[in-house]
Amino acid sequence: MEPLIALIVGFVGARIAGYAGVDALDGWHPALRVGVAVMFLLTAFAHFFPKLRASLVEMVPPNLPQPELLVTITGVLEFAGAVGMLIPATAPWAAGCLILLMIVMFPANVSAARRGTEQGTPLGRRTVLQVVFIAAAALAMT
Repeated sequence: MEPLIALIVGFVGARIAGYAGVDALDGWHPALRVGVAVMFLLTAFAHFFPKLRASLVEMVPPNLPQPELLVTITGVLEFAGAVGMLIPATAPWAAGCLILLMIVMFPANVSAARRGTEQGTPLGRRTVLQVVFIAAAALAMT
């Protein structure tokens, strides 16, 4: 649920900044890019914060090799995507890459939900959230 809150707070905060005179954020589209970036900065941070990292490693399906390395790689990719969302010239590419990353990582969410891990969100709720996150990135891509 925290990523959804980060997405909303980032979007609303950027819209307020746009209304307050920050020209670069004056519009829903740049504000949405900021919201997506904030969400992915939050999730990237979780990949490196020790307690959260352990639960993310636990989410990796058991049949995949080197879960620690996979969590590190996905954290770096999320961080890079978040930064890319903040640069108008790279935002469409960053959004597309983040969408692909969310699709590729979704099976880990399914596995975690089925195994009942600490980070395993119930599958129905996680699926809805994933659709919202992908839709937000897709809208930010245009």
